[in-house]
Amino acid sequence: MKITNLKIITANKYLFIKLETDKGIIGLGEAGAWGFLEAVKGVLNKFKVYLIGKDPFKIEDIWNYLYRSMYFRGSVIMSAISAIDIALWDIKGKALGVPIYQLLGGPTRNKVRVYDAILKFTPSEIKKELIDLKSKGFTAARILITGNSQKNADYSDSIVNSKITKYVERVKLVRELAGDNFDIILECHRSLSLPEAMSFVKQVEKYHPMFIEDPIAPDNFEAMSLVASKTNIPIATGERFINIEEFNETYFKHAAIYVRPDVCALGGITAAKKVAAISEANYGQIVPHNPLGPVSTAACLQIDASVPNLGIQEFPSFYRKENEAKMLKEPFEVKDGYIKVPDKPGLGIELNEEALRKMPEAQRSLNAQRAFDGSVCDI
Repeated sequence: MKITNLKIITANKYLFIKLETDKGIIGLGEAGAWGFLEAVKGVLNKFKVYLIGKDPFKIEDIWNYLYRSMYFRGSVIMSAISAIDIALWDIKGKALGVPIYQLLGGPTRNKVRVYDAILKFTPSEIKKELIDLKSKGFTAARILITGNSQKNADYSDSIVNSKITKYVERVKLVRELAGDNFDIILECHRSLSLPEAMSFVKQVEKYHPMFIEDPIAPDNFEAMSLVASKTNIPIATGERFINIEEFNETYFKHAAIYVRPDVCALGGITAAKKVAAISEANYGQIVPHNPLGPVSTAACLQIDASVPNLGIQEFPSFYRKENEAKMLKEPFEVKDGYIKVPDKPGLGIELNEEALRKMPEAQRSLNAQRAFDGSVCDI
């Protein structure tokens, strides 16, 4: 079997690819560099020249060739490699007539526990979202602690005590509304300063969150390790990492227990599976990052189904709320807070290209925010 073509499909904020072969088998992939789709297209078209005529079964060899073909790497290049890698695994699974998880060691589970997001800030809005999630069987939710788009209108965010008190009260509210038989995940979105994070993680311990995600920017492993040392709440990080070495360093520095490989940004299934092994060796668990489209979700599920150390899986809220299930010919089977792992060959999904054609490309724009004093702040 040989690769004959690579086609790019853009819909809304997503970039999908189709890898075609001379046997008529087509593999699906998805890239994860939000807002830089044109740059990813350029890399894919450059890689396409190499891919034509290659054996799609040689996944590890192709991955290494693309990864090592240039001195320059980075998120755009790794997103392109991710899309190609996912598509290669899809082709191989389809050619052999098995789900990808069968090629990764076989199934460890047949359904995956997921969490959805609550992206609201007022008590009434949070309560409404929680009631909705629990009515649908969800047993965990991601709570956005920071990132309020209205923060620049409130000078109180410049007062540390006021800010941290507000954040802690939000966690308290969610725990009281959700009850004890529910996991809450605190999404700090890399927006706290180091001293703010050290204070916050200590004060919310009594509300028993499942983990705190990215309390500070993840670029400094020592700083994240310092935050982790100040709390008994597990830290989660890794969604921005673009090589497996960063995950290894995270564990080496004792900076996190949960790690968050993004299958569409890190280098595809090949890289994500290696991260799961690194995590397992350190008694950690993976919580795959998944803010993208259905190919990303399908790829995550194949990894989740093949590893012993899955913590929980992020489920993109817009899939449920914005009817993006229509992007698939057969939507994922979601029930009682779990997604059934597709058992069809490859990724187990088919894109609904008719629906995609009705979704014009709409790349994410630059969206850094400004604080009350006019300075740029993280979100």
